[in-house]
Amino acid sequence: MKRRLLPVFLFALVLVGGPRLAGQPQTLNWEMTRAREIENILPLRDQARLSNEILEWRLDNLLPAVMRREGIDMWLVMTFEYDEDPVYMTLVPQPMMSARRLSILIFHDSKDGFKKLTANWHGSSTAGRMYTNIFTDQSKGANDQLTVVADYIRQADPKKIAIDYAPHYDYHDDFSHGNGLTAFHKEKLERALDKKYLERLVPAEKVCMGWFETRSPRELSLYRHLGGIAHNLIAEFFSNQVIVPDVTTSEDVEWWIRQRINRLGLATWFHPSIDIIRSPKDKARYGKNDTVIRRGDLLHCDVGIKYLGLCTDMQHQAYVLREGETDAPAGIKELLRKGNRFQEIHLAEMKEGRTGNQILKAVLERGRAEGLRPTLYTHPIGPYGHGSGTMIGMPEKQEFVPGSGEHPLHPDTVYSIEFSVAASVPEWDGAEVTMGLEDDAIFTSVGARWVDGFPRTLYLIR
Repeated sequence: MKRRLLPVFLFALVLVGGPRLAGQPQTLNWEMTRAREIENILPLRDQARLSNEILEWRLDNLLPAVMRREGIDMWLVMTFEYDEDPVYMTLVPQPMMSARRLSILIFHDSKDGFKKLTANWHGSSTAGRMYTNIFTDQSKGANDQLTVVADYIRQADPKKIAIDYAPHYDYHDDFSHGNGLTAFHKEKLERALDKKYLERLVPAEKVCMGWFETRSPRELSLYRHLGGIAHNLIAEFFSNQVIVPDVTTSEDVEWWIRQRINRLGLATWFHPSIDIIRSPKDKARYGKNDTVIRRGDLLHCDVGIKYLGLCTDMQHQAYVLREGETDAPAGIKELLRKGNRFQEIHLAEMKEGRTGNQILKAVLERGRAEGLRPTLYTHPIGPYGHGSGTMIGMPEKQEFVPGSGEHPLHPDTVYSIEFSVAASVPEWDGAEVTMGLEDDAIFTSVGARWVDGFPRTLYLIR
């Protein structure tokens, strides 16, 4: 999703294909699908079934591994209806659309196995069949929910109890999503616990980040399908099917996208945008407030869908041909080539264990050395568009990102490779043009690779 600090930019995600031999040069899968993935969207009931199957696998396999990696033997998630902790709705199945009254989940890595418990007011009916209910007597009132939780903790005697509260962060703009426990419910929990367990409360942000950022094998496979749907959508609106030069406005296209996504039964996590990049002569001719799409315009889109609980985030470019033109100006095509080159550099520098800041430094150094004039702001993506995990630059932070910029790159994670490059365009009297590009990609133990390719040519509108 575009941040308005810069005129144009790129998000992307990275997907890895089949295995390759150690030391074998990376070959990027540039080609996008030719299939009509947009016609393969599941009905809501089937979406719910598939999402719940994925959730159950993640709870049984992924979450225990994350908690053990972070040295946490109990994770407590407390939230309230319509004031949900960001992590809560990713832990309960469809068709749940909110928490119900005071909702409490307990994940306990016990000697008897990994336990998934709920102390929700309505019990397992609002948490899902994968949870075992420990709050069974509603006659004692809602205050007894925390009594039941305290009794269980006393009996289980965990060494570390992770809660979604991270007081030590000095950096306010951090993408960890591990701070969702309200002050009100934190106070109530502390009143219910014995003193010795108060001393065992620890921040859960690393567990939250691991849960949010790590994708299951099935999700990694499905991201190709999501990418194909998003690419089909962009091809639809970056065409004469939607855009009539000198008639259609950028806002017309934005609302067409929103309506199309709605009719497809999908969601969008931000309002799509269409930016018009115009030559100096055309700017003078049409004025700075003109939003009609004109011949000779370079168009930049920023659009993201949400499907099967996962987000996409993409920025592509189109050129509106002037009368008599059959292709975009060479200078604009060269700028896209520079962007594609920067994508190659970026994906090659994504290596397991490196922090976001280490990747940022390596990618920018190589890009600047090649004269690409890049600005980099790659972010994780998954259940949320601006997801939790390794942050690689921000528009206003091109040297060091505190907090999640120090988070290491883990395998089986998905990223929006977002950046811009800049250059002068001879055909536009040497005017400097900034081009933002973005698409979806996955990082695994064998490297980084596009989810469903990325365009190496501009969309052309006649």
